[in-house]
Amino acid sequence: MSRFLFVVPPLTGHVNPTASVGGELLARGHDVAWVGHPGTLAPLLPDHAVVLPAIDDLLEAGIRAKRERWLALRGMAVLKFFWEEFLLPLGHSMVPGVSQAVDRFGPDVVVADQQALAGPVVARNAGLPWVTSASTSAELINPLRTMPKVDAWVRDLLHGFAGGDIRFSDRLVLVYSSKALVGGEFGEEVAFVGPALTHRVERVGFPWERLTGQRRVLVSLGTLNGPAGERFFGQVLDAVADLDLQVIMVVPPRTAPANVLMVPSVPQLALMPHLDAVVTHGGHNTVCEALFHGLPLVVAPIRDDQPTVAAQVVDAGAGVRLTYSRARAADIRSAVESVLDEPEYAAAAGLVRDSFVAAGGAAAAADRLEKVVAG
Repeated sequence: MSRFLFVVPPLTGHVNPTASVGGELLARGHDVAWVGHPGTLAPLLPDHAVVLPAIDDLLEAGIRAKRERWLALRGMAVLKFFWEEFLLPLGHSMVPGVSQAVDRFGPDVVVADQQALAGPVVARNAGLPWVTSASTSAELINPLRTMPKVDAWVRDLLHGFAGGDIRFSDRLVLVYSSKALVGGEFGEEVAFVGPALTHRVERVGFPWERLTGQRRVLVSLGTLNGPAGERFFGQVLDAVADLDLQVIMVVPPRTAPANVLMVPSVPQLALMPHLDAVVTHGGHNTVCEALFHGLPLVVAPIRDDQPTVAAQVVDAGAGVRLTYSRARAADIRSAVESVLDEPEYAAAAGLVRDSFVAAGGAAAAADRLEKVVAG
């Protein structure tokens, strides 16, 4: 049996796929550990998972504060802040803890989230093979390719940090999507394994008894954008107030129409089979989880990889895209009615679902990781 070390940032959407793949490896008898922020990791991982620290509570609080500042930025300031104030400082701060985890755990392979830059640096220094866990497929197509000066600036930053571009491993890149959704041509090292959903742990309660017999729509802006979504949430409430459907909105509870159920969080995977559509900001996890269940989407991307993911949904015919900052109640209402009432959206979502199932999920990812050890 082999030993696998997952290196992850303190971000739920980046931990979740590794929880599934790590759970599959554990089920096969391998030794698995995660290194990052213990407080973020513990609720998301299997019971008795081995968690090693690389980020303490103080640093994690600082990272959350930076993310809040990042949400307030616009234009190129978003990218500049992301690299100079978030990603590279996070990489530097994690190197000591990841180095200690490698010494303590003795992995055969390091599996590093694409935003955990310390993973490749430490693995390379230790002479270990490393693999990329691509928690979003957007960067694979290099969205900066149309801005060569910006692309060169990012590469220069990476060269200064690590002596080269370490965003993706040349040995194996695990992509939790399918070529049918992402498109493009990639090398053999890029493995489209589909969403990794098995072995996931959801320790969130939900008032299941409050679900009605109506069609149901989930509205969520993810774990990072929720507080910044007040205007959008308000427009959603106006849009759905008199529609014959039930809306589950992930937002702190407040006064709402009778057909809107507000909850601060949801067990998203458990809820998906009970839904008919999803309204989202375009987070990669939420989009792929919805499509895995054949659910059409209304996507209102805000920033980061979300416009690219939204474009994938639209190109696949599986949803409608809205402009987040300008979407009004009438726009949202029309989009929701379209994805619910026009069967071609659900049919297209079903085709993506089929491609995800064929990709193999966590089992396919574990197969590829075992081959890395075998050489």
